[in-house]
Amino acid sequence: MDSREYAFEGTEPDRHGYAHVSREATLVGDVSVGANANVWPGVVLRGDVGPVEIGRESAVGDNAVLHASTVGERALVGHGAILNDATVEDGALVGFNSTVSDATIGAGSIVAMGTVVPPGYEVPPDSFVRGTPASVTPLSETDIDAEAVFEAFSSGDYANLADRHEDLFE
Repeated sequence: MDSREYAFEGTEPDRHGYAHVSREATLVGDVSVGANANVWPGVVLRGDVGPVEIGRESAVGDNAVLHASTVGERALVGHGAILNDATVEDGALVGFNSTVSDATIGAGSIVAMGTVVPPGYEVPPDSFVRGTPASVTPLSETDIDAEAVFEAFSSGDYANLADRHEDLFE
């Protein structure tokens, strides 16, 4: 079994017994992964200059990199996303290949694929964020069905996908 968990200055990663962490994810230092969260192959969670926290029932997609960042509960971080000194609050979604640096994504917000959220942004809850650099629109002013988006990624077959991968997760 491949283990890619490394201590840093005496602090070791901590994951809940019910968390699904791929054998091919890398966890370094002050990292915590909550109950029923899933961390997919290629993910790097690096807690050296600050902690990395993944809340319960959250998902971090393949090849995402999180450095000194916090992801709340039932939040989704898409494949290839980069979070550096970022906070993603409960129920928010950060799309594939997005970059969030020294910024906060408010609860229930959706960050579109490929978006760049530069330092200093404080995205309000329930917002839609898109573009390079990011522009923010209240979800209520869009035709996006946020409940349908979150339902598609946080329930049903996708939420149970980690359970169905017998060999991918420890």
